[in-house]
Order: sequence, then structure tokens, then C-alpha cells
Amino acid sequence: MADAAKSVAESGGMTSNPFPGRMADFRLRFPEWSVDSFLFFNMNNIRYLTGFSGSEGILYVGPRGQAHLLVDGRYTTQARKETSGLELVHMTDSVDSITILLAHENASVVGFEDTSLNVQLYRRIKGKNKRLKFKPLSGEIDLLRALKDEHEVACIRKAAVIAADALESVFPIIRAGVSERDIALELEYRMRKGGADKVAFDTIVASGPRGALPHARAGARKFKPGDAVVIDYGAVYKGYHSDETCTFFIDRVESDLKEVYGLVKEAHDRAIAAVAVGRSCRDIDLTARDLIDHKGWGRHFTHGTGHGVGLDIHEAPRISYKSEQLLEAGMVLTIEPGVYLPGKWGIRIEDTIWVTRGKTEVLTKVPKELTILG
Repeated sequence: MADAAKSVAESGGMTSNPFPGRMADFRLRFPEWSVDSFLFFNMNNIRYLTGFSGSEGILYVGPRGQAHLLVDGRYTTQARKETSGLELVHMTDSVDSITILLAHENASVVGFEDTSLNVQLYRRIKGKNKRLKFKPLSGEIDLLRALKDEHEVACIRKAAVIAADALESVFPIIRAGVSERDIALELEYRMRKGGADKVAFDTIVASGPRGALPHARAGARKFKPGDAVVIDYGAVYKGYHSDETCTFFIDRVESDLKEVYGLVKEAHDRAIAAVAVGRSCRDIDLTARDLIDHKGWGRHFTHGTGHGVGLDIHEAPRISYKSEQLLEAGMVLTIEPGVYLPGKWGIRIEDTIWVTRGKTEVLTKVPKELTILG
């Protein structure tokens, strides 16, 4: 399966059109959610269900099962090329277009993503459709995309390969005297040159005391001998993200940092080994967290152990001690424990993995053994 998926992604095609099946599965949820139609505003949800990759549009799925994609004149040609089996609606005013559709389709209870519709637009739509009931949904929709098909996994795998090739090509210039910003820019350039649609997020390169900031932006600080350098980066391929974090050391590694790196690496490895269909996200988080806490660093592990990855860099499921979500075959998620000592250093190790009924596959490619550069 993995080899077939890889060939699909690298060829740029797919073995079959997944969108009709996804739409059919989505419609089957209407009775469960007590809605008879649905409005989508989140562009990644729209892309998932239709294939449309534009940056603006609205998807309406009516009571009779017909899907309508509303786009303005900037996107009609693109939408016509990327989609099939739905009605394209030329949209001039979004509220008027939605109102006409709701009336024509004889909707009654309309679901919508409460995390993607702002209050102002909601009030306008509601004001013109007072006879209808609008039902907000969020977590239910998030789980739609949590189970990846073969094509989606192949795209994430390809993104990870592009990212790893770029980082490994930058190794020779990661040395004392080079700035965080220079490495981030070089890495982003090489990911784009290597075939990425774009970078997955603003590349994090954080050295020395700045490494204690989990989401530090690459700055002007220059690497110094003995620094721990946290590089959190990813590529996007055909809309799908990779996510990986490596921590390297410049010229040498002090004994205390070597010990903490070994601890984080062990927590990372144990959490990945614990991933299995039917295990809860809470269990996976605590596998890493309890080990770090037992060694006295618990209060310095300040975030969840991971998150889902796909069309968004952060999506369902959340690998957190607060989450009772059970893992299912097809989920793609990160494992990324870290320890941060404010004002001193940070160490994080992250891989993206694919949950299967067999052995879990690590999709990201850079080895995580302790590495000294410079």
C-alpha cells in the first residue's frame, strides 16, 4: 500500500476520484447531526469535499443531496477545471446567493462550521433567512478529515521527503556565526525549489536561550558553540503538510543537555511505540509526559504531545492529556515532546506518523539521533 501511495503522489495523479465518496459519506451524517443541509466556509473543508483549491468560496449541500459551489468571477474557470458533479454558482453577493439557494432547496435546519463563520456574516445570513434554523457544528466536522486515504498519505509522505532533502542539504552551513534567519530563509528556499507548493508555516529556527520559546520566529541571533538549535519546519505538497522538528548542537554538546536530549528522545520513541488503533490520545500523551515528569522536567514540558496533520498543519486529533479521542487507522499525527528551560535552551523532537492496523509508519525522514553540526 505504501509503495502504491508513493507512486500516486509522485505521478501527480490519483488512482480514482475520491470526492464523490467523501461527499456521500458526509451526507450520511445529516441525520446524526439533525440537519438537512450544510454550509461550508472553511476552504480546506471545501477542498477536501470537492477538490477546489481556490482561496475563497462557499459550499452548500442541500436537502436533496445536490452540492453547490459558490465562487466569484476570479475562480469560475479554476472551479470548473478542478471539480465535477456539483453545480457552480456565480456569486456576486454571498448572502444573497446563499439566500436564493436556501429558498430554492427548501432547507429547514442548516448546519455550519461555527469556527469559520464570523458573527457579522452569520447575522446577515440569519437576518435574511429567519424561517430557518441554523445549527453550529465544529468538532464533528473536524473529524471528517482525520482519517486519511491512500492519496492523502502519499502527499504527506512526499511533502516530508521534500522537507528532509532541503534540511539535509542545509547541514553544511549550520555552524557557529550563522544566523537563525539565514538558515530559515535557506531552508524555505530549498523546500520550494525541491517541489513544495509552499512552506507549511513560518520556519522556526531557535538557538540557545531562544530555543526555550516553542514557537520562536527565526531572528538575527547567530549560533554559538554549545548551542542547542531547534528547527521546526515543514513543506506543503498538493495541499498537504509535513511537520518535523530536529534539535541539533553546534560544535559540542554539554553533558546536561546530552542527558535531556536523551530523555526527550526516549519520550518521543515510547510515545510512537504506544500508538495503536483503539488507544486514546490521552494515553499517548501521558506515555511521553509521565516519563519526562518522572525525571523531574514535567513543568518544563509545556504543550501537548502532538496533533493531526493534513490539509491544515494543526487538525484533529489532538494528542493531549485532555483528549479521550481514540486513534483510528488512517489518522496522521505528530509526536513532539519537548523540554524548555527559560533563558537557557529548548529541546524538541518531532515526527509525523501514520496510524495503521499494522506497524505505525514514520513519514518524516530526518534521523533523530543526537547530532552535532559545525
